Amino acid sequence: MNFSNYVSKHFFRWVSNRKYRLRGSKRLLKNFILGIVAGILLVSTLAGCIQKPPEPLRVGFLVWPGYESLYLARDLEYYKDTPIRLVDYPSASELIRAFRNGDLEAVTLTLYEALLVAETHPDTRIVLIMDSTNGADVILGQPNIQSLQDIKGKRVGVESGALGAFVLTRALQKAGLTPKDVQIVSLGVSEHEQAYKQKKVDAVVTFEPTRSNLLAIGANLLFDSSQIPGEILDVLVVKEEQLSKRNAEIQALINGHFRALNYLEKNPQDAAKRIAPREGVTPKQFLKSLEGLHIPDLQENQKLLSKKDTVSAKRVKEVAKFMSENKLLKQYIDPISLFDDRIVKEVKISDK
Repeated sequence: MNFSNYVSKHFFRWVSNRKYRLRGSKRLLKNFILGIVAGILLVSTLAGCIQKPPEPLRVGFLVWPGYESLYLARDLEYYKDTPIRLVDYPSASELIRAFRNGDLEAVTLTLYEALLVAETHPDTRIVLIMDSTNGADVILGQPNIQSLQDIKGKRVGVESGALGAFVLTRALQKAGLTPKDVQIVSLGVSEHEQAYKQKKVDAVVTFEPTRSNLLAIGANLLFDSSQIPGEILDVLVVKEEQLSKRNAEIQALINGHFRALNYLEKNPQDAAKRIAPREGVTPKQFLKSLEGLHIPDLQENQKLLSKKDTVSAKRVKEVAKFMSENKLLKQYIDPISLFDDRIVKEVKISDK
């Protein structure tokens, strides 16, 4: 019998039974009140025992070698005691939209994309430098396209509103061209490879693993990020309020990143076997792709995010300046103002 039926039954007896009501009204009233109190206490106790599980920290990603440390950490069960959910997205544009809408608490982006987010969300904070690219971001041409100058007037595939726009603009500048000198074809990341193979574009701005796949079938390398060292950073971004609201989960997330990097260094073959299927490449190809990246260790992160690395600070300021001058940003945003070292200062790395 549930609590409501119990109350109804006894209340009906009390009202309808006149004799019982006259002779035992005091005793019945006392029992009735005690029953109500007991029921309330029982419901309160049960409610206290049935606690809603904590909401997970939702972390958004693209498939990219520099982000795989977090997936490796999950695979190695470094996050088993912490509510962290890693969520794949097919494009940077969708990733940015989800973060802006509050569907994600943390997100991996390029510095360029983080600045775009900061335009509408000034509370954006960069809490981890995951990598800087040193050749992994590229412009690839069809066999008949031999140099950047050859893409003048040609169709160039690029994901609009994401890093590709910066890479293309920067590359064209080095070649003495502007975006007006090419035909821009807007492509999502998942469309890069097929658009190239079907010759819908003469060149494509892309990155790993598409980079390796297209080079393997004869694409010409026209430009890569090694020609603009230190300008393309991949970062982990959260909003200011999350640093206090979800501090424990963010700390666990970043601790896991550095633990996974240690594992990758000590056990590269096993780590590559775990990661390669996600990337759609072989373990050997995955390890090769890391050669196009520089992955900062904990000490580098602490120096960068505490704003003590003046050389790197100058480079990222130049990126923001270039973006604003070329209308990739509506106005200049100082990227150093987004750097926050609260989490990396407290990183604890354990092999246990």
